[in-house]
Amino acid sequence: MEVTRKNYKDCLNTVYSAIEEADFLAIDGEFSGISDGPNASALTNGLDTPEERYTKLKKSSSIDFLASQGFDFNKVFCHGIPYLNQEEEAQLREQTEERRNQHANGVGTPSYISPSSSKGPAHIPEEHKDFINRVVEKVEALFANSEKTLDLEPCTGFQRKLIYQTLNWNKVDEEERKRREQQKLEKEQEELNDAVGFSRVIHAISKSGKLVVGHNMLLDVMHTIHQFYCPLPEVNTQHAVLKYFEYLSARLLPHEIDLQDFKEVTMCELITYTSLAELEKQLKESPFKPPQVETAEGFLSYNTAQEQLHEAGYDAYITGLCFISMANYLGSFLTPPKAYISARSKLIEPFFNKLFLMRIIDIPYLNLTGPDLQPKRDHVLYVTFPKEWKTSDLYQLFSAFGNIQVSWIDDTSAFVSLSQTDQVQIAMNTSRYAESYRIQTYAEYIQGRQQEKEKLGQTAKTWGEDSWVKPHYISSTTCGFGYPRCTRAAVHCFVNIINELISC
Repeated sequence: MEVTRKNYKDCLNTVYSAIEEADFLAIDGEFSGISDGPNASALTNGLDTPEERYTKLKKSSSIDFLASQGFDFNKVFCHGIPYLNQEEEAQLREQTEERRNQHANGVGTPSYISPSSSKGPAHIPEEHKDFINRVVEKVEALFANSEKTLDLEPCTGFQRKLIYQTLNWNKVDEEERKRREQQKLEKEQEELNDAVGFSRVIHAISKSGKLVVGHNMLLDVMHTIHQFYCPLPEVNTQHAVLKYFEYLSARLLPHEIDLQDFKEVTMCELITYTSLAELEKQLKESPFKPPQVETAEGFLSYNTAQEQLHEAGYDAYITGLCFISMANYLGSFLTPPKAYISARSKLIEPFFNKLFLMRIIDIPYLNLTGPDLQPKRDHVLYVTFPKEWKTSDLYQLFSAFGNIQVSWIDDTSAFVSLSQTDQVQIAMNTSRYAESYRIQTYAEYIQGRQQEKEKLGQTAKTWGEDSWVKPHYISSTTCGFGYPRCTRAAVHCFVNIINELISC
């Protein structure tokens, strides 16, 4: 079903019913940001902090990506559905109410109040009563006889306004006035609802508390908050801002599952792909079982055999199919096995509200409703060097330390991860007298950044250990992007633990 500005109001009740009846909701905003495309490696860093990734995503744009996929921007501007965030909606409602009060009390400037805007019989000053009475008598006489014209005495603008208000009040009876006033109120309310537009759908999703499923959905959530809820917090206070974003996200969409996080934790050995299209294809093969889909009457169906990738509706559709297949796969580990796992099952609750962080080595997700992971980076060095240097120069510099991983920051700096923490001090000692490059520990790098912020008057807020700090994240046995290795035995153990908790 395609919903545009033209048919949005007619479809709204159908959308409300679908939200109410759904077990879960799948979304896709078709936002690419910096996680895809040719510039992804240059703009992202495997050792970004969650705050840094949030900052980069907030500044990113999806315009180029959408254009490359043939996105119809003309259709958006001509047929797109309007929307307001909560603050804009509140301002508009306040302005509407203020106009109603002004209208009711007869308050306002002459340019604002029309001659027919009076809510009751016009108040006529004593010195103008004789004049107005004579005009009313002449007008009534005009309607009583066959004459077609009436010449009135010359009058001032104020007297003319009194004539309009008096004649309008006398002409319309009380019942008719109430009917007209009700029509005006209903029209104002309709115009206000039209302005709120698609935000009403987001409000309904939020109010329903239903599980919302997406794929690599951090940017989708960020845009949803910014466009329909409130402006995203600015990035100049880092950690505090990220926590506020997490709070906003959990408040707007209280139950979310990111398929990429779901996949990495439970079945990364079985599913090696990260793109949604490849994920959907792999979930059609054993040991997974794709769901049987019946299209509701009156709705055109998507056909996965004829891909319509990067159309938001189709991507949301296959996101839902993928979630069903993955959730049901977990059910196969239960005793006895279950062929179907509900979106409300306790089995999938551990994956709620964890948004996948793409291409970060040791922080796999952003935890919206709990403490964020704080990995140890004692083996990481911050290296600055001449602009002419390349990756091969860094490998040569650290050749004595075995396997290393280079994560570029910009043209003159990079993170270098050593395989062993005890090698850090040796590397620091060997660079003490170097002139062309400089090496710092990761802790020194972070401390230097905080000092720079303090100089700029942007001191980062600190938080007590009970608030945010979590035991160090160990990544020695990892799979994919820093997750504990998800062997079949590990998944079986996980499912048994959850099953025991359910039965308690």
